[in-house]
Amino acid sequence: MPKKRSGGGLSPTQQAAKFLGVSVLAGAVLAGIALPAVGALGLAAKGSVESFDELPVSLKTPPLSQRTTILDAEGGAIATVYSRDRTVVGLKDISPYMQKAIVAIEDSRFYEHGAVDLKGVLRALNKNARSGGVSEGASTLTQQYVKNVFVEEAGDDPTKVAQATQQTLGRKIRELKLAIQVEEELGKKKILENYLNITFFGQQAYGVEAASQRYFSKHAKDLDLQESALLAGLVQSPTRYDPINDEAEATKRRNIVLQRMADVGDISQADADKAKAAPLDLKVSRPKNGCITAVKGASFFCKYVEKVFLRDPVFGKTREERAKIWNQGGLTIRTTLDPQAQESVQDSLKKHVYKSDPVAAATTLVEPGTGKIVAMGQSKPYGYGKNETEYNYSVDAAYGGSNYGFPTGSTFKPFVAAAALEQGVPATKEYSSPYDMPYPSPVQTCSSSPWVNTSGEKVENENESEVGPYRMREAMEKSVNTYFVQMISEIGLCPVVGMTDKLHVRQGNGDKLPQTPSIALGSIGISPLTMASAYATFASRGMYCSPIAIESITQKIGNKRKSLEVPKSTCSRAMSEKTADSINTLLQGVVDSGTGQQAGLSDRDNAGKTGTTDERKNAWFVGYTPNMSGAVWVGSATQQVKMKNITIGGVPHSLVFGGAVPGPIWKDAMTGALSGKDSPSFNLVDIPEDDKDKDKDKEKGRGDEDRGDDGDNGDDGGEGGLIGGLIDGGTGNGGTFGDLFQGQGNGGNGNGGRRG
Repeated sequence: MPKKRSGGGLSPTQQAAKFLGVSVLAGAVLAGIALPAVGALGLAAKGSVESFDELPVSLKTPPLSQRTTILDAEGGAIATVYSRDRTVVGLKDISPYMQKAIVAIEDSRFYEHGAVDLKGVLRALNKNARSGGVSEGASTLTQQYVKNVFVEEAGDDPTKVAQATQQTLGRKIRELKLAIQVEEELGKKKILENYLNITFFGQQAYGVEAASQRYFSKHAKDLDLQESALLAGLVQSPTRYDPINDEAEATKRRNIVLQRMADVGDISQADADKAKAAPLDLKVSRPKNGCITAVKGASFFCKYVEKVFLRDPVFGKTREERAKIWNQGGLTIRTTLDPQAQESVQDSLKKHVYKSDPVAAATTLVEPGTGKIVAMGQSKPYGYGKNETEYNYSVDAAYGGSNYGFPTGSTFKPFVAAAALEQGVPATKEYSSPYDMPYPSPVQTCSSSPWVNTSGEKVENENESEVGPYRMREAMEKSVNTYFVQMISEIGLCPVVGMTDKLHVRQGNGDKLPQTPSIALGSIGISPLTMASAYATFASRGMYCSPIAIESITQKIGNKRKSLEVPKSTCSRAMSEKTADSINTLLQGVVDSGTGQQAGLSDRDNAGKTGTTDERKNAWFVGYTPNMSGAVWVGSATQQVKMKNITIGGVPHSLVFGGAVPGPIWKDAMTGALSGKDSPSFNLVDIPEDDKDKDKDKEKGRGDEDRGDDGDNGDDGGEGGLIGGLIDGGTGNGGTFGDLFQGQGNGGNGNGGRRG
């Protein structure tokens, strides 16, 4: 039923619309558009006012898509992302000149007519008839607003956009009836406000506030007369009248608007003439859209935030629902990123690794006890050009990282030690630790089928002089391979994978770790974020907290704001405090007198572990203080570069190892990140040392890695390969890590992880 006025009859607008609904539209001209035959809608036979009334139409205005702002933990802007650059403002925040200019040029009788301008339609009919074409339109601002709503609903779907803008009689009739509804429900001022916020002004600017910022670098409320006229003139054809690309054409169009404002009495002729003589005086702000524009090298963190939003069910049950909210925008996302820590990470990376180097580096810092990601950066910037990448080397594949992560080398050994301590193995445990030995067989797994060394594969230490027996402390400081393989043989694989499960250590592709003894040597690909979060568990005395990047989100819909629920870090006990304290004591020895001395901090308690893999394709340092944990990876993303006789960051290296390149990166990043912050202490435990070889070790230089870290394990990564067979548990030759973004090889158990 048509709406009736309180007096009991149809309004003049409705009566006029009924008349026009068929007669004018069937005449094939409404709003200055030549339309196809009426029969296309099926109204020709009916030809009645009733058929127009019965059209089932209701305008559901979608929330206008707006820009989203991503902030750091202190409220500083990291980046702005949007599908459409728009900031919704109220009419009071739009210059009166702008309001008058848009009405004058687009619909000068806006305040006098209803949804349809009868005089305008007749004038357009007459003029178009005389010209033999379509030379003048008659769409009102209300009708234009309705059309823009259709386009907004269509989003970026080209098919839906085409349907929303198709020049058919059916769409024009629907548009007309909706315009009548809008006029009655909103009123003139609200329609004008909505129109100025929804319409496109060119140069990626939707709405007058974004347009004002784009062309004049000011708020819409501050636009003067000539600036308002310029923007109002753009609406008819943003491309043709673009002042950035065609100043002369834009000036002519602006002056037409100014003259129209004078003709309708909005301004005096003198004011119009003065404004016509003024230069355009643009102050263009180039659009800064997307994480690629993020400050302080935070582009990869920005993309991680986006991936978290699109994947986490807290923001919607399906990915489609979450994507709709993200694309609608209007979000203010406060993140966990610490600007001081982020700047320190980027400075350290730039100092030690050049973006043009044949290898890359990635660093991630997290806060123990909260899971907050406080910094994330890498040496190759975010982008698509030379020496740039869109892959985030710090995270798993699901969040934009590599397919498999990166083999961690000996940084995995603390997980083995923690599992053993939890099983009751004392921290003074001694193993024979020969220079080389076959992988122990059989080794118990979590199933009834043990792992068996069917091909007689061997594991060896760095140098022939590295012969035990060793206790845990010395073995950790020197990163003795055979010690930790013997430890796995004693406790079995199930406690180790049980520990890594509690630490949420997964392969970069999300799979659980394989049950094979070589995991002790770090032959499986894991991401820096995963490693930093796992080591943070040691710092927090055994409490694992899942990493989080988002502190809070508010969403602006129109002029209203609401808070959205965000993911929370989940903390759980992964090991006893005693075990964590023991690991802290062991790893403090690594930076004090072991392989990680070049990474050690002098002003606060710290601990960590070095790691290098076969053929020196990956080098790591993962370390922490009681209040910050960080992982640094250096290597080739495609695993094709062997870091031997290589120059990195302008410094030549005969051999790259965990203490020599990742270690200093970690040290400088942590020093800057922690500057001015508290310096709490570890709860260390007493682990007696076996001093039988202390004097000899001092003469050797505090462990072999000071002479070049972990050398090649015999076959230099040939037979057995880097991670050969670790997924499928088979035997054979040559399984290498392969192209990082394409696949993963199969082969024997291999000597995958290097020591150190």
